[in-house]
Amino acid sequence: MKILITGIAGFIGFNFAKFLIEKKYKIIGIDNLNDYYDVNLKKRRLKQLFNSKNFKFYKVDLIEKKKIKEIFKNNNIDFIFHFAAQAGVRYSIDHPAKYIDSNILGFYNLIENIKNFKIKRLFYASSSSVYGENKNFPLNEKEHIFPKNIYGLSKKINEEIGFIFNKYYNTKMIGLRFFTVYGEWGRPDMMMMKYIDCFYKKKIFYLNNYGNHSRDFTYIGDVVNILYLLLKRHKKLKSYDLFNICSNKPINLKKIISFMKKNKIHPKVKKVSLQKADILKTHGDNKKLLKSIKYKKFSHWKISVRKTIVWYQKNMLKN
Repeated sequence: MKILITGIAGFIGFNFAKFLIEKKYKIIGIDNLNDYYDVNLKKRRLKQLFNSKNFKFYKVDLIEKKKIKEIFKNNNIDFIFHFAAQAGVRYSIDHPAKYIDSNILGFYNLIENIKNFKIKRLFYASSSSVYGENKNFPLNEKEHIFPKNIYGLSKKINEEIGFIFNKYYNTKMIGLRFFTVYGEWGRPDMMMMKYIDCFYKKKIFYLNNYGNHSRDFTYIGDVVNILYLLLKRHKKLKSYDLFNICSNKPINLKKIISFMKKNKIHPKVKKVSLQKADILKTHGDNKKLLKSIKYKKFSHWKISVRKTIVWYQKNMLKN
């Protein structure tokens, strides 16, 4: 079985690829290695994957239509996990065009090939950002979605394109609405990793909205297991569907910071007002997901945060 993973040098893409390679799956990876955050971190992730004979990598951007088509022609791909995207809610305010190119045009180029080649199913990354400031917690997949920023809007458009392609071309797809994923090899622009990084690099940590945010933090280890179960049960899934990928247990940022302090992670903090692109609270309903894949073993957040701290100390302090 061959699985194509886009955004393979990214946080979720890398962790899932590593998991699948250890289970002897053949992985084809795509990434443009953009500099939204430290490219060296992305290269370090890739270096681990290159140790496997079952891994093939293409440095390519999804907007390069001809190159993407060649990858499909030259590889007998069975499944696709699409994680490539321009990330960052706040970054989208100043760089909206990047989200149109990467998240919309790139997505279209990918799924256009799906209808022309015999791909069994596409699993693609959406986001909790599609819900906007909806307060009907916990948010389930039937809620009306009103994105607050261009990043969330780009993900909403992906979902709508996917629905249309499924309807007219019978392309099987699953949209994955990720809620604040954290853990080992995490993105340095995300709250937990940034907080740890600021402490060790003696930088000021800017706490938005004075810490009055709550997030449905979801550990990467749980995410990887969930993705694998979705892959294994793909025949039992609907032709097109959406799933919240979340713990269903939101945590206030002040609580996270308090726990970090107990683990001797305490950078200098400067409290600032609400950033206009931010969502105050995220809280997803995961009942639909759990019913579909029978997953019940979510990690306790304190254990997972501690694992994240230890990973940083072992892997990032030497650089």
